[in-house]
Amino acid sequence: KVEVLESGGGSVQAGGSLRLSCEFSGATQDDYAMGWFRQVPGNEREGVACIGWSGPDIFYSSSAKGRFTLSREPWQKVMFLQMANLTPEDTAMYYCAVRRGVRHTTMCSTFDRATVWGSGTQVTVGS
Repeated sequence: KVEVLESGGGSVQAGGSLRLSCEFSGATQDDYAMGWFRQVPGNEREGVACIGWSGPDIFYSSSAKGRFTLSREPWQKVMFLQMANLTPEDTAMYYCAVRRGVRHTTMCSTFDRATVWGSGTQVTVGS
């Protein structure tokens, strides 16, 4: 069974930075795409940054572009999201997810039963 674990959330003042980490385990194949998503209560979950199963292209949402950086060594089961210049609008629960055999854009735009989610890590940005 594939399991996903995020870490690194917390509270920071506007303009600050945070680094999120994600690691998945239990996979017997190595063709997993990985992605970061976020959700605030009452809103839909949105894709923030995703990398496809074969890399290296990365999708960034419009709000993440220029401020967030996703990194993942090829074929590795660990991924990071470096977030800079945070604003209160970035406050959300951040989730890591993995899914086999999809491209970066598909990973961030479509969800299905094959997607495996972590339990999330809270990011709170004060004004």
